Amino acid sequence: MAGTDDGLVYGTAQGRWVLLATVLGSGLAFIDGTVVTIALPVIGREMHAGTAALQWTVNGYGLTLAAFLLLGGSLGDRLGRRRMFRVGVVWFALASLLCGFAPDIRALIAARALQGVGGALLTPGSLAIIQASFRPEERGRAIGAWSGLGGIAGAVAPFFGGWLVQVASWRWVFWVNLPLAVVVVAALRHVPESADPDAAPHLDIAGTILGAAGLAGLTAAFTGWPTRGASDPAVLVPLVVGVAATAGFLAVEARTRYPMLPLRLFRWRSFSAVNAATFLIYAALSGIFFFLVVTLQVVCGYSPLAAGIAPLPVTLLLLALSSRAGGLGTRIGPRLPMTVGPLVCAGSVALLARLGPQAPYMSAVLPGVVGFGLGLALTVAPLTSAALSAAPDHLAGTASGVNNAVARIAGLLAVAVLPLLAGVGADLTDATALAPAHRTAMLICASLLAGGGLLALVSLPGSMAAVRPPAATTAP
Repeated sequence: MAGTDDGLVYGTAQGRWVLLATVLGSGLAFIDGTVVTIALPVIGREMHAGTAALQWTVNGYGLTLAAFLLLGGSLGDRLGRRRMFRVGVVWFALASLLCGFAPDIRALIAARALQGVGGALLTPGSLAIIQASFRPEERGRAIGAWSGLGGIAGAVAPFFGGWLVQVASWRWVFWVNLPLAVVVVAALRHVPESADPDAAPHLDIAGTILGAAGLAGLTAAFTGWPTRGASDPAVLVPLVVGVAATAGFLAVEARTRYPMLPLRLFRWRSFSAVNAATFLIYAALSGIFFFLVVTLQVVCGYSPLAAGIAPLPVTLLLLALSSRAGGLGTRIGPRLPMTVGPLVCAGSVALLARLGPQAPYMSAVLPGVVGFGLGLALTVAPLTSAALSAAPDHLAGTASGVNNAVARIAGLLAVAVLPLLAGVGADLTDATALAPAHRTAMLICASLLAGGGLLALVSLPGSMAAVRPPAATTAP
């Protein structure tokens, strides 16, 4: 690792610069998705967009983000994590500018897809930079602080985004990314560069293309299914293409000399278990936030600002507790927090299934949101630490990319599939259809969270040291 000997100490000046750059940079990719969801009802009315088009407004971004995350991690390992992080931030800012100027829903979806490419280049570098920059004994605190400080942006963004949508325009949700990107680029001057000296000399182009085709096919099929039906060629053809391309992707990754996704990572039980739990938990999270802020506006009659503020306790609890949860996970291992946290989330999300017209915030929304925030705060930092610790240090970028890709793919498929399973219909702004669909979606998400917690209970070890792969198996 360039720029340090044994690594940075948490709380030093340079350590704070690393946290500032990585928190704000990754916040661009994470928060934008949350705020855009708040704006969906307004975008739908202004651009006369139905449910499928609004799903694509979310998934156009999620698709390219998920499809190119592994490539982003590989490029960071090979060319330098700080360098690719900077490229991703600038790309994301320019794509945000295009989103704000989009004249119609198709142009907005295309610009969102470009945004996702920038997000894919910067997202894996965030945690990989932290993992490579800090000393091993400091990483749990640094990752916890990363999660908690991200909560500051998460707390401000829904309020600020909802306010922008309500008093100005949804377009400012995208334009506000530009000054934040300038701050990130300036902070990166103080971040040490790191790379993997043993990184693959060639990019896995075939794997990237097949992976993207697989995700695109599945997403298109599930998005079109509710309105067209399973037998429609516009659904059936993408579904077949998606399944075939996914199978081809796995075959290529198993045989190529320099895979984008080294399947041998999944031979380590802890790595497989934590990523399986990640899939279930993050599918639920994406489904919850997609439905909740839309239901609060369409069914409950909340303004965009009120709907944006409603989940605020979640981010405040993440801010207050994530660093402590990261330290707790380091001391006692990931199994207990990753079991209890999702189960608490599941019970709380079940409470949110009861929302209806004119639902009062204090009694109908707040209890579920607070419980959900407590469970999530207990889960996120130990999960992230376990995902990175379950792979050798020289594969930090790849491990981060895999875990992020799993989370993003889970969210992508949740937004595509949940409206189908819940029975939303063709119009996401129809309160009569959305109310029962919201109830079904919340119960499905609660089940996914409970499944993630039980999987952690039976699959993860009781100590963080036991999460790491045996030394004899970590050679490239």
